[in-house]
Amino acid sequence: MTSQEQLNRRFSVAPMMDWSDRHCRYLWRLLSKHALLYTEMVTTGALLYGDTRRFLNFNTAEHPVALQLGGCSPEALAKCAVLGEEWGYSEVNLNCGCPSDRVQEGKIGAILMAEPQLVKDCIAAMREATSLPITVKHRIGIDNMDDYNGMLAFIDTVAEADCDTFIVHARKAWLKGLSPKENREIPPLLHENVYRLKLERPNLNIIINGGIKTLEQSAEMLRHVDGVMMGREAYHNPYCLAELDQKLYEEDSPVISREEVVRQYAIYCQKEVESGTRLHHMSRHILGLYSAQRGGRLFRRYITENASKPGANHLVLLNALKYVETG
Repeated sequence: MTSQEQLNRRFSVAPMMDWSDRHCRYLWRLLSKHALLYTEMVTTGALLYGDTRRFLNFNTAEHPVALQLGGCSPEALAKCAVLGEEWGYSEVNLNCGCPSDRVQEGKIGAILMAEPQLVKDCIAAMREATSLPITVKHRIGIDNMDDYNGMLAFIDTVAEADCDTFIVHARKAWLKGLSPKENREIPPLLHENVYRLKLERPNLNIIINGGIKTLEQSAEMLRHVDGVMMGREAYHNPYCLAELDQKLYEEDSPVISREEVVRQYAIYCQKEVESGTRLHHMSRHILGLYSAQRGGRLFRRYITENASKPGANHLVLLNALKYVETG
């Protein structure tokens, strides 16, 4: 792994279905130039038999950006990894952590932790097909799998395919009985299992995920692991990333203001609207920018009420600033 790849993985924003689309990633990139960003999970079937451009197109300003795939066929995953390289992604990640029963039926997501040999074969096929880094995102365990030894056996098997980077969501996934939302909240966080993993497998790059809310918490975790991945906090409160480059990458640069984020994102939205994108597909991602700030509720309400109107354009975002500018 190159030093740049290691730097990219120091802090990343998680792949999140229905949220981490290309518009949201552009917004996050306004807040940090270093964070590694991930696409939503894309299934191999969608890429190979669907609208490939819709799933893979992104703005070059989003770099570095990684493609997360869902699938269990080594051949199909290899073909999709090649597509990821052709489209200019920085990394391909295999989802072995999603607990949704919808994807379990296709042997996608956390259910793959029960078949480490299959995951190893998938990684080997992708590595042979592309020069991109191939990584795995998974849970600390599933169902009755032992939280630590079961995870370690999974990782050791997959690592035999020369996979050296594992993104570990520090919660077990219960594939039966809990919804995806409950699986993000009910199983206890066991960050110590991920720290132990790094101690016992120092040759691997270990990224921790789950329950990360602040940059201060991230900095503390980086004393134990190689990288941290923030999830929903970055969506609900995107401005929490504003000081990321200064605090975790020691950048000597000014921190962008919320107002400047809105103005730069409005420029992006203007171009996208002119190309046929509906404003509300983009504006929904910025609703949390003024979270816990005076006027934030009015900011959100104005955008929500106006962004979906016929002919809505970037001026909706700019007009919404009057609510926070005046208090």
